[in-house]
Amino acid sequence: DGARVIVTGRDEAAIAAIATELGGVALRADLTDRAATDRLVAQVRSVGRVHVLVNNAGIAESASLERTDDAMWDRILELDATAPFRLIRALVPAMVEAGWGRVVNLASNAGVSGYGYTAAYCAAKHAMVGMTRALAIDLARTGVTINAVCPGWVETDMARAAVARIQAKTGRNEDDARAALVSMSPQRRMVQPDEVAHLVAMLCDDRARSIHGQAMLIDGGQVLK
Repeated sequence: DGARVIVTGRDEAAIAAIATELGGVALRADLTDRAATDRLVAQVRSVGRVHVLVNNAGIAESASLERTDDAMWDRILELDATAPFRLIRALVPAMVEAGWGRVVNLASNAGVSGYGYTAAYCAAKHAMVGMTRALAIDLARTGVTINAVCPGWVETDMARAAVARIQAKTGRNEDDARAALVSMSPQRRMVQPDEVAHLVAMLCDDRARSIHGQAMLIDGGQVLK
């Protein structure tokens, strides 16, 4: 839609390929490293003013309560909740000054519900949704909107890793392990990445200015409110 996209991530080759495809800029960064995140912000500012911020980094790990150690808790909360907050804090003031901006936080339907063996992940995604709603009040009259997109299982590396974990823990074959995830959706399918991208792009449109502070589910009806 005419935007110049800055792509960031830890896999330099992957983000370079995406940036080339989009005609954008690739900046490598590990958002669990706060110093690296600060350097990323400086690099982004050198490219130009940010009009849209999409917080899409995240990890998911599962464990029982007694196996959810401090390291796992800190790792998930840092990437899934703290890093997005720090990027918002750094980049949104310029949007406010300009009188226009869009922030889209990729949360999860785990941010509005709860699932077993995912205390840290659910806590992080609830934090992201809560942050989105709180900042929506602060930003309501600035021309900047902020929303959370809450997918179910999406056909991504994260879902494939979950399938592998199910196989390892239960001895199921790949098809049966995948079916266990798919069965969680009334549509009996995984959400496709382009469906999520379409929703994100819609929220960035100027005509979406009244959509603000929302946790928008895109999970095939898995969570019904």
